[in-house]
This record gives sequence, C-alpha cells and structure tokens, in this order.
Amino acid sequence: MNYQKQLEKFIPGGAHTYSKGKDQYPANAPQIASKGVGAYLFGHDGKKYLDYGMGLRSVTIGYGNKKINDGAIKQINNGNNLSKPSIIELEAAKTLVNLIPGAEMVKFAKHGSSVTTAAVKLARSYTKKDIICFPKEQPFFSFDDWFIGSTKVKRGVLKKISQYSKVFHYNNLSSLKKIFEKYPNNIAGVILEPATTLTPCLSYCETYSYKKKCSSCKFNNKNFLQLVNRLCKKYNSLLILDEMITGFRWHLKGAQYFFDVVPDLATFGKGMANGFSIAALTGKKKIMELGSITKKQERTFLLSTTHGAEMSSLGAFINTVDFYKKKKVTEHLWKYGTELKEKINSISKDLKIDKYFFVEGPSICLNYRTLDKNFNDSLLLRTIFQQEMIKKNILIPYISPSFSHKKKELKLTIDACKSALYVYKKALFGKTKKYLIGKKIKPVFRKYN
Repeated sequence: MNYQKQLEKFIPGGAHTYSKGKDQYPANAPQIASKGVGAYLFGHDGKKYLDYGMGLRSVTIGYGNKKINDGAIKQINNGNNLSKPSIIELEAAKTLVNLIPGAEMVKFAKHGSSVTTAAVKLARSYTKKDIICFPKEQPFFSFDDWFIGSTKVKRGVLKKISQYSKVFHYNNLSSLKKIFEKYPNNIAGVILEPATTLTPCLSYCETYSYKKKCSSCKFNNKNFLQLVNRLCKKYNSLLILDEMITGFRWHLKGAQYFFDVVPDLATFGKGMANGFSIAALTGKKKIMELGSITKKQERTFLLSTTHGAEMSSLGAFINTVDFYKKKKVTEHLWKYGTELKEKINSISKDLKIDKYFFVEGPSICLNYRTLDKNFNDSLLLRTIFQQEMIKKNILIPYISPSFSHKKKELKLTIDACKSALYVYKKALFGKTKKYLIGKKIKPVFRKYN
C-alpha cells in the first residue's frame, strides 16, 4: 500500500501538523509510523529507527513509558472525562502551580495554539490595549490570525486582526523599544520563547550547564528577558513567556526559573506529559481571574474546552513530574546534549567541513546548520545529511534527545554521522544534486507548494 497517497487522500497536507508532512523529510524516510518504543520509532514494515524528532519534541522521557502510561490508564478507567471537574484536574492544577514560580492559577487545554491565543486575549483584556509583539526569529506561536498574519501563509487571515501584531528582533531591545515608542499606549503584551538556540544572556555569559542559572551569575538582571520584563512594566504591558519547548527541558520549573524572570503569563505544553495531549496557560491570579465566574466584573471568555482537562493526559502529567524528580531527567538531557554536540562537531572538524556543518546552541537546545560553499543555509544539503542518516536507520529532522537516549544511542548516532558527513563533504564540494534522493525538504511557512 502507498501510505503517502492514502494520507493525502484523507488528511489535508497528509498529516495533522505540517511539521510531520512528507515535505519535511527526505524521500527515503518512512511514509508512516506504527509505534514508538523508548528512543525508537517503527515504520509500518517494522523497520526500526533511532529517533531525534521525538513526537515534535513532546516526548522527553521516551515513547511508551510504562510509568507515564499507567498514570493515563488509571484515569481512563476512572471515566476519562466527567460532567464535573475531576479530582485529578485539581491535583494537576496544584502540581503545576506549586512547580512554576510565576504560576498562581492554571487553565489546561489540548494544544499550544489554544493557550497562546488565550494568553493574548487575557493581555488585551487586562490592559485594555490591542497590540501584541513577538520576535521574528521564533518560528511558531499559534495557528490563529494574530500570529499567522505575520507569516507568508496569509490566505484566510483577517488583515484587521493581524495589523495589531508587531514583530521585533530577539536579543535586540532597541527594535522592541521602537514599537513601544510608536504605540506607547496600545501595547497589550510581548510574547516570546525564553530561548531557542538563541539565548537571552550576554555574549560573554553563554556558558550554560544544568547548575549554572542566571540567579547565580554576576551579570544577573541584564539578560534580554529581564530587560523586556522591565520595559513591559514601564509601559503597563504584559510579559508572556511561551514555554512550549523550553518548559520541562531547561529546567523542571521552566526556563523562566533558569533565566530568573517571572512573567505575567506563561504557556506550557510539549514535554508536560511525555507525548500525551496537554497544554497549560499559567499566570498571576489578578490576570487569570478575568476568566473567572466568581468575581463581580465583566467576564473575559477565556478557555472553554470539553477535553482540556481530559483525565488521562492529566494523569500522565502527574506521573511525568514525578518521574522527572526521581530520575533527574532534565540533568540527563543537558549531559547528553553536551556530549552529542562535542562529538558531532569533532567529526565535522576532522573532515575539515566544520565551517559548513556544525551543531550550535546550548546543550539543552541544539540545532545543526548545513551551509553551502557560500556559507548560506542550504535545505538541499540538510536533506542530504538527513537521508544519509536514515540509511543508517536514524531520523534526525532536528535534535531533540529524550531520557531514553543513552550511551548506546549516542554511539549509534556518532557512527552514523561519520558516514553521513563523509557524503555531505562530497556533496558540498561536488555536484550537490547528484547525491540527493527525491526532492529536498521545504520550509513549513511558504506561500505555494
């Protein structure tokens, strides 16, 4: 059976998130997956691949972990979705509020776009202002008009809404100040990821480790997040941190704890429940209560989702937090990332292509760069590297290690990289397209197919 044709026949784009589409992988990638176990993904034919995509970074412990699954199954047997708030719903809310420094209340949902959009709505409701600012360098916040209107994919977007979204540059405070100065009384909030491969700290302060947090640094109170927070306070605007990816990776208490900043609102998802569908909007009580039904005030219709507090996902969340604490998951992710980065870059250096292929970013948030002879980012070369890794049964659309990536997986990866980068070198200095199987991967945000 041609699974790809079947997927495209019944699902627009062939997947329920564009990042899983066939145009995001080389031609020799498996068309469809049957299951995941630990750090491995299995194709429909049973072929086994070491995976670094890990459910779009949502699986931080490992596929099919029994401890996490047991938490979900217990709640499924309790009914999974009841007509009144459940005990596990209250327990999960308490757990998250007690975990995250800036969280005083929480609303659960099923995916990130819901909670980021809810955060934007709250910011506008609380400040009675209209404009939302976010960094150009950060790829995705929501499928809603307020964000998608800033991308190339504008079809179907209301221009009247997207005109209230303004883009600045991450780590460039002056670019954000200019927006505030132009609209001093109409900026509701700034939403941004705390860090990607780009980090908010000063250039001479970017030696990160699990134990080296901003609060222990002599340059504390000067990182970009802290400066943005002060700017927001000056103009009575809200700081919103989108921790979809950074939460449960930089630190169990969130990247906001690592970088020593307390936002007004924050959103979480991805690694919260090891792949189970859950997202969260957290924040200060005085803001979150605008969505309440107990206060004598005009209400903000915040989030109302039938499945937002689905018990199975909340049970998985509770057990995920427990697993993190007992097994020191975040510390493992830091250590694995450090070793992986060093070893891959060493291979690249030995092949004398370290200016064209390298792993960058802090150990907890890595990215590999594929540059052509003119030092421009090349999707063609990126595709070639990925296809060569797939030949060695490794899927590496990006680098997202889990707790299940151990010494064995590290060795498999390094051995595969030696082979893949040898081919990469030949493609770099030869007829590049000669080494490509099928078509090169494409950017998600593009106007046409």
